[in-house]
Amino acid sequence: MKRVAVIGAGWAGLAAALTLVEDGHQVTVLEMAAHPGGRARRVDAGGQVFDNGQHVLIGAYTETLTLMRKVGAAPEQLLRRLPLALRYPDGRGLALPAGPALPAFVRAVLGCRGWSWRDRAGLLAAAAGWAVRGFRCDPQLTVAALCAGLPRTVSADLIEPLCVAALNTPAAEASAAVLLRVLKDALFSGPGAADLLLPAAPLDMLLPTPAWAWLQAAGARLQLRRRAGELDPDGPGWRLDGEVFDAVVLACGATESARLTAGHAPRWSAEAGALQYEPIVTVYLQATGAQLAAPMLALAADVDRHPAQFVFDHGALGGPPGRLAFVISGAARWVERGREAIAAATLAQAQQALPRGTWPQPPRVQNLLTEKRATFRCTPGLGRPAAAVRPGLWAAGDHVAGPYPATLEGAVRSGIAAARAIRDATAMYK
Repeated sequence: MKRVAVIGAGWAGLAAALTLVEDGHQVTVLEMAAHPGGRARRVDAGGQVFDNGQHVLIGAYTETLTLMRKVGAAPEQLLRRLPLALRYPDGRGLALPAGPALPAFVRAVLGCRGWSWRDRAGLLAAAAGWAVRGFRCDPQLTVAALCAGLPRTVSADLIEPLCVAALNTPAAEASAAVLLRVLKDALFSGPGAADLLLPAAPLDMLLPTPAWAWLQAAGARLQLRRRAGELDPDGPGWRLDGEVFDAVVLACGATESARLTAGHAPRWSAEAGALQYEPIVTVYLQATGAQLAAPMLALAADVDRHPAQFVFDHGALGGPPGRLAFVISGAARWVERGREAIAAATLAQAQQALPRGTWPQPPRVQNLLTEKRATFRCTPGLGRPAAAVRPGLWAAGDHVAGPYPATLEGAVRSGIAAARAIRDATAMYK
């Protein structure tokens, strides 16, 4: 048994702590916030509960789904599984039928409403080329450059919203290599891999709250509202705020991890601290009787008047009836304009983009949540800090080096990998 400290109780930290406890280690978890969950958490405001953003899972998130089941959070009950669809309010867009993802993708493209035969042929030809090349490309290539030969309709209706949803980075600046990896896992990971898994419960019920209870029952020492102060080497282990541990997992954000390692791993600290971020804004509108044609719809967005790329119907997902959540990814320019401008533009976009029948009563802005450091900017050739910092010191989080963008699955996998590295290091000295 080793004494291990996990700094941070987001999804990466919880995944690390769960794995370490299963391996028989004595685990202490420190979390500076009042609740576990990190950036994918619940927010209490005005006596109501909101999600801090709309986090969509997909069927290929195997490690996250396994972890949910382990702590008693049944995905079948807490997530609504739907075939992948990027439908717009007017019915146009792509929707995959049920079945293996690759043939379903071909069928969806051939039957896509609102596209010409030239649009459909162009996308199928491009996708075939990506598949032949193993979904690999020059690491310095942007998504916009990768898709430069596609018809404009395909780029606007599919590639750009898919890119900003998966990478939270505009296509002109986003890494084509990372987007292709996401597409590969969705299309070639077996039946259901590309399915959308929409939360049908508050985010904290998917993993943070049941994982916290699981850890508590397993004897882990859990500390909320505690920020890690000083971290220093101590023989073969590490001293954290005066307490010695055999190993430490940095499962906090990149900025906080950079602060804690500045004096002991300056190169790693500099790389973590150099990451740049993109915000995500979620605008909640409320209107009695409001209802969408589907639980999630894509929206035509632009930088001048229409900020949101997606809208979610919480009433259709087991939440409060009449609550619609509008998501603005890659929102830096809108954040600069301020909350009032965002709220007014989103309200106008909602009333213009959605059919009149959506609004039996005029909508009102119920809440506006801004996560200023939602995800790192996933740009071509981006250098991300390694999981191994120093002997006995490991990093976990969606920002740690890996093939995925900043996703829940990336965070969970990094936490499990850090715990397994500690297990493997322990085995070497037995």
